[in-house]
Amino acid sequence: MGERFLTPGDWYFGRGDLQLRTVLGSCVSFVFWHPGDRLGGMTHSLLPSRLGGAKTTRRDGHYIDDALYLILRAMARHGSDPRGYRIHLYGGGSMFPGVPSTPAASIGQRNVEAARALLAAYGLRCDKTHVEGIGHRKLILDLRTGAVSLQQATLSANPSSPDYP
Repeated sequence: MGERFLTPGDWYFGRGDLQLRTVLGSCVSFVFWHPGDRLGGMTHSLLPSRLGGAKTTRRDGHYIDDALYLILRAMARHGSDPRGYRIHLYGGGSMFPGVPSTPAASIGQRNVEAARALLAAYGLRCDKTHVEGIGHRKLILDLRTGAVSLQQATLSANPSSPDYP
């Protein structure tokens, strides 16, 4: 079985003997799986959208809105209807426990809010979420079966704790 590791800005859609893997902190990931068509995909996005609303014709998976557009376009190329997919949303963790609330400290929450709003705008229902909280997540999607494996590592808000990086 092959593996593909998604870094921030990456996304993949397809089928086959492949596992998609990623590690999420404040970033978010959409996971799609169609049990009948045996097609699936995953995104790894850093920010809700381009800062300042900059417009470009080139879509970029670093942004949640672009990543969702790109994966939906890939579904369309396969002749697949997004409403037939099981959709999961992961990530958006706080990576700075104990830090007073600032825009940087709340990016995970903003990412989750943006991802949920986008799904709603496209008329898509999320079947499963594992979002926010403290720490990072290791995520694996098996494209043969649609099985998702998730491990979450939490950070302590106490810098003297052995769990603190």
